[in-house]
Amino acid sequence: MKPLASNAQAKNFLLITAGLDSVGLGIIVPVLPELLIELTGAGLGVAAEYGGWLLMLYAGIQFLIAPVLGSLSDRFGRRPVLLVSLFAFSLDYLAMALAPTLAWLFIARAIAGVCGATYSTLTAYIADTTGEEERAKYIGYLSAAWGVGFIFGPAIGGLLGEVGPRVPFYVASAVCFLNFVYGYLVLPESLGEDNRRPFSLIRANTIGAIFHLRGSTVLGLLAAYFFYQIAHDSNPSVWSFFTIERFGWSEFQVGLSVAFVGVMIAIANSLLVAPAIKLLGERRAIPVGYACQALGFIGFAFSTHGWQLILSIVPFALGAIGSVALRSHMTKQVAPDQQGELQGAIASIMGLGAILAPPVMTQLFGYYTSPAAPVYFPGVSFALAALCTLLCVVICMAKLRERVA
Repeated sequence: MKPLASNAQAKNFLLITAGLDSVGLGIIVPVLPELLIELTGAGLGVAAEYGGWLLMLYAGIQFLIAPVLGSLSDRFGRRPVLLVSLFAFSLDYLAMALAPTLAWLFIARAIAGVCGATYSTLTAYIADTTGEEERAKYIGYLSAAWGVGFIFGPAIGGLLGEVGPRVPFYVASAVCFLNFVYGYLVLPESLGEDNRRPFSLIRANTIGAIFHLRGSTVLGLLAAYFFYQIAHDSNPSVWSFFTIERFGWSEFQVGLSVAFVGVMIAIANSLLVAPAIKLLGERRAIPVGYACQALGFIGFAFSTHGWQLILSIVPFALGAIGSVALRSHMTKQVAPDQQGELQGAIASIMGLGAILAPPVMTQLFGYYTSPAAPVYFPGVSFALAALCTLLCVVICMAKLRERVA
């Protein structure tokens, strides 16, 4: 069936997709600890460690597959890759809802990892359909939509979790499937035939994709993005476990806290990103935004009361300025027929960071909340995240200064 959309409808779909994807993800955040405890029969610390391995599996497969999907989108277009991703996520959430064993849960996440390129494909679509002057604005809108979804998802998940830990997974599956149907009906292709390139296995892998981006600031900035990603993945890895352990919060309270993160990220992306980038310029906005995020992580790490954690979300959310500016800057360093390849490389860097972060962050949390630890420090994962973010700032400043010179 040929899509019947206008350009405005397409952009609306992109924003809705980003929002609904985060709704689907956010719905399960408050109840994942309880589901893991149910399937493992272990305590919170052990469940957190299993949660880390679960996230690592997803990230590892995505690390291997993302460049393939990016190259496929450069060859066949963004539409088919995006729709397959949405459909796969729908199946993944359904499989998680039905999981009778821990092994089943791991298989479900492996399936999602194969087609986990939704956000990178959305970004490539934006790069196809916007000029350089407005690209940062629309990438910011995309991030804002994702943040808005994360407002409602965790709150809904917390409420549904009161019914049962599997209920949110069914709802997430339905949300993703409905969005797949909507996209099938309205999404046009954004990549013209003249901007497509042949599929190449040599380039359809992480090393090959990154190798073809050499000779520009992109390669160094990808290294910075790697450390940012390690820091970023501390949140989904340990947030629920940390807030339950440190403050004794219920699933509903955890959901509300994650929803507030979404509120602040949405505000930052929709109201602050574009003016900040315009005022500072992309080169200055990158380190400034990430420095704010590092401050937020420090606040998370040393929070002893819930209100301190909530206050720290404010500077953390300002990290959106750095993230949007960095991704926008990188899209301007490559040709139109390399946008999918670039986004695949970014997705692989995200995957590599996500491979390392969950087991490291959850193992640290498990150890420093156990009797064997020399000191009780449940915020240790966030302290490490702050250090990684500061390292990202240092690398960005060095590479951007090198470019100017």
